[in-house]
Amino acid sequence: MNRGAALVLAVVLLLSGCSAGSGTEAVTVLGPWTGDEQTAFQQVLDGFTRATGIPVRYQGTRAQNQVLRGDLQQGTPPDVAVLSNPAELAGYARSGDLKPLDAVLGAEAATAYSPSWRKLQQLGGKTGYAVAVKADLKSIVWYTPKSFPGPVPSTWDQLVAASQRLTAAGQRPWCLGMGAPPNSGFPGTDWLEDILLHRAGPRVYSDWTAGRLAWTDPAMVDAWQSWGTLVLAPGAVRGGTTAALLTSFADAGRAMFADPPGCAMEHLGSFAIGGYTALRRPGEPPVPDRDFRFFPFPGAGDTGPSEVSADLAGMFRDTPAARRLMVYLAGEEGQRVWPSGGTTFSVHQRLVGQDVYRSDVTRRIATTLAGGTDLCFDASDLMPSAMTSAFYQAVLEYLARPGRLPTLLGQLEQVRRGIGREQWLDLPC
Repeated sequence: MNRGAALVLAVVLLLSGCSAGSGTEAVTVLGPWTGDEQTAFQQVLDGFTRATGIPVRYQGTRAQNQVLRGDLQQGTPPDVAVLSNPAELAGYARSGDLKPLDAVLGAEAATAYSPSWRKLQQLGGKTGYAVAVKADLKSIVWYTPKSFPGPVPSTWDQLVAASQRLTAAGQRPWCLGMGAPPNSGFPGTDWLEDILLHRAGPRVYSDWTAGRLAWTDPAMVDAWQSWGTLVLAPGAVRGGTTAALLTSFADAGRAMFADPPGCAMEHLGSFAIGGYTALRRPGEPPVPDRDFRFFPFPGAGDTGPSEVSADLAGMFRDTPAARRLMVYLAGEEGQRVWPSGGTTFSVHQRLVGQDVYRSDVTRRIATTLAGGTDLCFDASDLMPSAMTSAFYQAVLEYLARPGRLPTLLGQLEQVRRGIGREQWLDLPC
């Protein structure tokens, strides 16, 4: 073969998504992970390639929703896309862009996942459309042994009292950062979701996530005001609310590990472990159990409701290679790779009892996620995107100008009323 023909063949192979070495069409995957998270997910995809010989081309972007919509409009969707918003996936299922998975996954989906997770993967219906690639527990508060050498708060009143006691002693109770482009404000939505869930109960919470509860409802007003009681009090947040608006969520908790600590507690999902253990300080990085722990969000307890979130993989092109990847992502082998690093969590039930989670902190989180029977999914992830975006923005405005709360809730209510009923996902706890 002459050089010109060889060059043409190489270009054809590249454009067609083929591997010249294997002759197998590559699977294309769109996901939200970049940087270290992409490196970790690439280990999952590399395991799939080793097991099947099928190469994978991964595209990581924080704007995966926008990229996916553009790809679909052009008729060039990825084989598999990973999204954190079940409402978005449900919309793609209604339009026929998302492919059903029951025949693909078979009995694995029914036996490996608890009823709560199967319900989420069915997007509120009776057909499976998604696989929870990894998940996070949201109803937790992180602290260090220096912060609470004695009993930790187990009720809302005890949490408020602990916050006030720390403030009176000249300490800053709360680490808080709202920065998370393009989703700045999400840590505040997690706060409000947990407060509503544990003060008003799962039924009210479910009505809210499904668009049936007004933003001006007394339960909703109470949630915002209760959050304000903690974080708006003078001295409650390290640097004040202005600093919280300017601080990345990934950096806020660093101050817990300073000497002396710059703040005592942080309300953030289980993904925070990755940030904590990556910190560089004199000696070795912080270690779970020894250097940091968590307590359930007051009212949650071991058997109470817990807020959770998940990254969900869906199949947008029904090809043999895409089917094999979905089976791998749902199976025990593929699910094991992420937790092996100790910072991410699977909801595959058969992994909980194995030697995967090696600290009390990670085992407690994994057990709640995989086997929990009273799980409520992150409200802002369940809501239509227009509602979620307005919620994020309202959180930022409330911290900047708390006196505008009635106006902000009224504006959120207008957004809710302007969204068609078919766009809401009814997924009760």
